Amino acid sequence: MMATDTQWLMKPNVKLAIQLAKREIPSLVYNAVNLEGVAMTLPEVQTILDGITVGGHRISDQNMAINQANAWRHVFDLVAKDQFAFDRTTVLSIHKIAGQEEALQWGEFRSGYVSIAGSEYEPPAPDELNSIWQQIEHQIGQLNDVYDQAITAFLQMARSQFFWDVNKRTGRFMMNGILLQQGYPIINVPAKRQQEFNTLMLDFYDTNNMTPMNQFLRSCIDEKIIQNFK
Repeated sequence: MMATDTQWLMKPNVKLAIQLAKREIPSLVYNAVNLEGVAMTLPEVQTILDGITVGGHRISDQNMAINQANAWRHVFDLVAKDQFAFDRTTVLSIHKIAGQEEALQWGEFRSGYVSIAGSEYEPPAPDELNSIWQQIEHQIGQLNDVYDQAITAFLQMARSQFFWDVNKRTGRFMMNGILLQQGYPIINVPAKRQQEFNTLMLDFYDTNNMTPMNQFLRSCIDEKIIQNFK
């Protein structure tokens, strides 16, 4: 499953990748909750992550932010211990944290049918999810570019809707876990690009054409960060 960066020709560095990502936790959480339609400022997110409640926000919104931070710490821990893998055990352990008290069930694949708002595409039946997961594992294993691996993981997870809720967020954790585990910079989708993200995702659900989203997600990586891996 090991791959390289064929676009920027970065040199992998796991310790550097983790260190830079850890510094981004408030930004990562801020962007994630805002992409889900929860309007929080970066200072509010930082305050919540410091263990202080913020007025004007629902408890569920604050829990979402806390779950995001805890899931990131779990990913960092798995990578640091060389225990991260794109497998069913890992994704369930991440969703158990990220989806706590938000999804109908957390830490297990959904047991019923779901739909995607704004799309006519119908995600697969629950009894197909285990075999689809295996297909995605195989698909990723055939790719030589680490960003193609990571982005394919996110997109196919989002399209399959393995969980009742928190699918895209869990997919982004797996995407970035793949990158960190192989020593490359993570992809942090800015909240200010929410409309572009949502539009491209709806097109992807309908077509399963990953190219536009692949290009978009690569464009979210800061050029200055890339230079650190040259």
